[in-house]
Amino acid sequence: MPPFFDGNNFNELKIKMTCFIQSIDYDLWDVVVYDPKLSNSKVRYDENDRDFLRLNANVKHIIYCSLSSNIFENVLLCSSAKEIWNKLEECYGTSLCLMEKDASESDSDEEDSSK
Repeated sequence: MPPFFDGNNFNELKIKMTCFIQSIDYDLWDVVVYDPKLSNSKVRYDENDRDFLRLNANVKHIIYCSLSSNIFENVLLCSSAKEIWNKLEECYGTSLCLMEKDASESDSDEEDSSK
């Protein structure tokens, strides 16, 4: 079972998730590192492309299983595991999450309007 992420301590999740994904299949981690070429059109994929897309789906599933519903909403439009990972890192790998930033801006707007 993948480690669960509730929006706190992304650095810990990063270490645990890296190890978890690599322990299942080391090639899966390549999907997080290298973004697969995804196409919405019906394209015939060669065997390497198909394998990489399958790995991408596996990693996305692993990551999705580890996210709370609130966190999942932030990444549901991402098409690849790499994109999901980058979004999580962007939002939670820093000291200030983008959602918290939006909330703090809303709070300051409310304070300004009450003056």
